[in-house]
Amino acid sequence: MKQNRPNWDEYFMVIAKICSSRSTCLSRPTGAVIVLDKQILATGYNGAMPGSDHCIDDGECFRRRANIPDVDKYNFCRATHAEANALAQAARYGISVEGAVIYTTLAPCYVCLKLLATARISEIYYEHHYESQNFERDNFWKQAISDAGIKLTRLSVSTPVMEKIKEHLECPTSIRRLAATKS
Repeated sequence: MKQNRPNWDEYFMVIAKICSSRSTCLSRPTGAVIVLDKQILATGYNGAMPGSDHCIDDGECFRRRANIPDVDKYNFCRATHAEANALAQAARYGISVEGAVIYTTLAPCYVCLKLLATARISEIYYEHHYESQNFERDNFWKQAISDAGIKLTRLSVSTPVMEKIKEHLECPTSIRRLAATKS
């Protein structure tokens, strides 16, 4: 019987999805995993800076409560994005990410894209489009990715793999499934 074993890209995207469960953002919980040669270098999720209040604990988005429009959202959002947190984690521990790949549950914003390009990330796998309402911004962003030489790939984890992952999350995974062999 064929098993629905995730391929490497699905495997790392599932881990990014699990990282997003640590997010403190009420709007777009996002997770990221930086990988080099099939080894995880760093992970991140979007959330408030250390010592700041978390929107998830307040029960409302700080920016939206202050009626800040989307055009100024980065200046008033408490959260550091998942990609930036993953890069910061790598930097904090002296881990080079040059040539690495990032798996993120949301396509990076332009600020994160600049950080990823500067850190020399070579490829971005993302699950969901950023869904900007600004098409000029989107075209500029796409050109910036091309100029930076970063490969961008949308990746969705297949339904059979998600079902297998769900089974592993909901049920004991390390109990004996086959009878012990006799000596």
